[in-house]
Amino acid sequence: MSASIVLGVGGGIAAYKACELLRLFTESGHRVRVVPTASALRFVGAPTWAALSGQPVADDVWTDVHEVPHVRLGKQADLVVVAPTTTDLLAKAAHGLADDLLTNTLLTARCPVLLAPAMHTEMWEHPATVANVATLRSRGVRVIEPAVGRLTGADTGKGRLPDPAEIFAVAVRLLARGDAAPADLAGRRVVVTAGGTREPLDPVRFLGNRSSGKQGYAFARAAVARGARVTVVAANVDLADPAGVDLIRVGTTAELREATVKAAVDADAVVMAAAPADFRPATYAPGKIKKSDDGVAPTIELVTNPDIAAELGQRKRPEQVLVVFAAETGDAEANGRAKLARKRADLIVINEVGPDLVFGADTNTVTVIGADGSVSRLPEQAKEAVADAVWDLVVARLPGRS
Repeated sequence: MSASIVLGVGGGIAAYKACELLRLFTESGHRVRVVPTASALRFVGAPTWAALSGQPVADDVWTDVHEVPHVRLGKQADLVVVAPTTTDLLAKAAHGLADDLLTNTLLTARCPVLLAPAMHTEMWEHPATVANVATLRSRGVRVIEPAVGRLTGADTGKGRLPDPAEIFAVAVRLLARGDAAPADLAGRRVVVTAGGTREPLDPVRFLGNRSSGKQGYAFARAAVARGARVTVVAANVDLADPAGVDLIRVGTTAELREATVKAAVDADAVVMAAAPADFRPATYAPGKIKKSDDGVAPTIELVTNPDIAAELGQRKRPEQVLVVFAAETGDAEANGRAKLARKRADLIVINEVGPDLVFGADTNTVTVIGADGSVSRLPEQAKEAVADAVWDLVVARLPGRS
């Protein structure tokens, strides 16, 4: 469905990346009005924005004043996205200042607002910026976490603009939820695990599984769109980093356990979408295991890995919601119910797996069973839609929410 989007562009070097975000919006059929700041136009000129959007471009309230753009743009928008959002823009938005067309639009918008900050690490971590972000989030504005990486010059750290495709993915979730959808995870901290662990056998081989991480990343994007502070523990995932998350990369089940248990301490919800290996080789061969001359295959002894979900269930605080997964090849619901009880979880997401099912696909068909006996059967749909449906169930179980 076509939507009316205002794309604000702040005056940072990352302004050029907004061209890619604009292309993603327009190629998806959305109507986009680009509203840059005067500083942004020093990085990317108005003719570029006009040519890419097919719409006029202005940064002040005096152009086409008869159309009252400083009020009309915000009121008519289905979504406002500002990428990059500079420190200055965050401060103006938090304090209600309106000295140009973009800041006026932010004040008049009655639709979801998504801000993607980009700045040096020191600016992002400054107490003034921290306070401004907290203020905006308390009002329901989605301020996503910047990425970690190369910044202007030789600096590296947190403050990089997330990948435009990932900002687009969060925007799509906001549009799918509609104007009236609240930021119902605002102020919440959630942990999502994704991908599949690998247990080294020798320098070139490992025991692993086919988990792509797509469902876990879909949970992360959906949570960001709903206002949560999201930590993703990613095991061997070959996907673009989700926008607005704190990402922790791990390899083995032991590493996944350590990172997840630590992150879950102060989390309101934990979604265990990763596929940890149940077993690992008892010993690691420092050299590549060679074929024997007689053709006899070596015997590999396995030991059981720790059960991360069960440990989280034992450690779980009464107000914390734990979601676990069951990938089954037979008797899916019966096995899932048993696993739900064994892990002491609140919800279990069950899906049947096989060579042509689930792994690597963009859609999923699941059954969600609650510890309270509830059953939700979700038909085949995009993994992002599955994630939103499960988050609905999580939100209903969080204390202080109905």
